[in-house]
Amino acid sequence: MSEIVLQLKNASIYQGGNLVLSDVNFEMEKGDFVYLIGKTGSGKSSFMKTLYGDLKLTQGEGSVVDFNLQNLKEKEIPFLRRKLGIVFQDFKLLPDRTINENLKFVLKATGWKDKTKITERIETVLKKVGMEAKGVKFPHELSGGEQQRIAIARALLNEPELILADEPTGNLDPQTSIEVMEVLQEINKNGNTILMATHDYALLLKYPSKTLKCDENKVFEVVQRKS
Repeated sequence: MSEIVLQLKNASIYQGGNLVLSDVNFEMEKGDFVYLIGKTGSGKSSFMKTLYGDLKLTQGEGSVVDFNLQNLKEKEIPFLRRKLGIVFQDFKLLPDRTINENLKFVLKATGWKDKTKITERIETVLKKVGMEAKGVKFPHELSGGEQQRIAIARALLNEPELILADEPTGNLDPQTSIEVMEVLQEINKNGNTILMATHDYALLLKYPSKTLKCDENKVFEVVQRKS
C-alpha cells in the first residue's frame, strides 16, 4: 500500500493576510520526486513555508509527515522539522565552523548524544553526497556546488520522511546545478521523497518528473510532453 507523506485538501495559503494560493489539492507518496515551478512571487516559497510550519494553514486541510497543519502548535514545529530535510538556495551553513562541526551542531540540537554515533552518521551522509573528504573544511573553502551538497547532507542527517528543496540550484551555474541534481536524483532512487521548488526549466527537461505549477493563485499539475 502506498504511503501518503504530504496531503493538502482545499487548502488556501496566506502570507501577511494576503491570499497567495487558493484551493490547493495535492498529495505526495513516499518515494515521489515532484517539482514545484512558477514565476518569482507566484507562491512557491509560501507553499514550502506552510509545509515546514513557517506559515500557518488557516483554511482547508493539510498534513505533512503525520503532522496536522491546521492544528500545528508552536511547540510541535521543531518535531515536524526533524522529520523533514530542508535545503535552501543560500546553503545556510554556519561560517565559523567546519563542515563536520556544522553537521554535529544539527545532530546535537536534535537530541543526539553518543559521540561515536554522531561521527558515524556524519560520515554516512557526507559519503552519500560525495563529500567525505571535505568534513574538515570551512564553508568558505568550498565552491557553491560543494556547499549545496553539504546542505543536502545536512538535510539527510535525521533520515527525513520528506525533503523540501527550495530553489537548491538557484545560486549555481548550469554545470554545478546538474551535479547537485544528480545527487538529489541518487538519494531519491534510494527511497527519499523530494519536493523541489525551482525555476530552472533546463533541469525539468533533463530530469523529467511530476511537476506542479503555481500561477494566478492556483497550483495545478503540468503534463510534460514526451519529446
